[in-house]
Amino acid sequence: MSTSNSLKAAATGNAALADNPMKAFQHMLETRKAQIAAALPKHLSADRIIRLALTEYSKNAGLRECTPQSIYSGIIQASQLGLEIGLLGQAYLVPFKNTAKNCKEAQFIPGYKGLLSLARRTGEVTSIETHIVYERDTFDLVLGIESKVTHKPYLEGDRGAARLVYGVAHFKDGSHHFEWMSIQEVNKIRNRSKAKDNGPWVTDRDQMVRKTLLRRMANYLPMSIELATAVEVDSATAMGNAATIEADFSVIVDEESNPDGVIDHETGEITEGASETPKPAAQEPAGDQNAIDQGALYQEALTAAQKGSDLALDLARSLPDDMRKEIELEYRAKVGHDKAIKSGAAK
Repeated sequence: MSTSNSLKAAATGNAALADNPMKAFQHMLETRKAQIAAALPKHLSADRIIRLALTEYSKNAGLRECTPQSIYSGIIQASQLGLEIGLLGQAYLVPFKNTAKNCKEAQFIPGYKGLLSLARRTGEVTSIETHIVYERDTFDLVLGIESKVTHKPYLEGDRGAARLVYGVAHFKDGSHHFEWMSIQEVNKIRNRSKAKDNGPWVTDRDQMVRKTLLRRMANYLPMSIELATAVEVDSATAMGNAATIEADFSVIVDEESNPDGVIDHETGEITEGASETPKPAAQEPAGDQNAIDQGALYQEALTAAQKGSDLALDLARSLPDDMRKEIELEYRAKVGHDKAIKSGAAK
């Protein structure tokens, strides 16, 4: 059965779901749809959040090893802040090891784009951006009553090592805030993290550099409770600690947990943590398990396509090209058929 006993049979005791992790996960979310909807701001729907969560769950084997409650909790926390999990880069679910409980738990982590989005949503920030300056860039910074920045990126090849990162936020009243940090300052913060030698600090260093500056800038931005909470969670997870958002937006930090996943900020995928050495004996059945998971995902996508559900296309992205094309054709055939019926009825 595995996969946390198919999410404890979708936390319902339904034995029919025990051997299908994807179906069990979907069932668990559907039965809690009302709670998810209650946590969401008006611009997001529960159906979309569930669809995004299913896509992430289908792609990331590490999530399928996490406790059901922690996955659901991560979805609710992202929903509280109005952030979407997945490819948009607003938020991620990353497996963390809880050494006290001897299990893996899904940790909600706001992405760089999520922090930017929350800053803009305050209504007081008209624009906000950050940039990294490299050795071969042309850069001049003059501080004073009227600070001035000139930055011309080197475009003829390798830009060299990073020197500093800077950002500027423009506000509704016409004012602005400028902030900068040397890479040495950023590295001091990185070196305090338990995850400095693995995870996104290794796989996506530029994004972490930008997020580090953005957290410092947040001290001078118009602060909503959502942005303040996201910054607090991000600060904790950047140090390698787990953090949970309570119903009142207070944040509980757990220093007993450690990151077990690596975020790829280009794809949104989570790969196995660099700190673990794969065991040769476990590699043989992994192929069989992947085939089983892939088959279950295909069946799930096919069922959705036959219903004309957009979920089919989301799930199909994680399948091999031949399977993905079959799902897309099935989906288009169903949607086209339904449109033809509606068109005929209208006449």
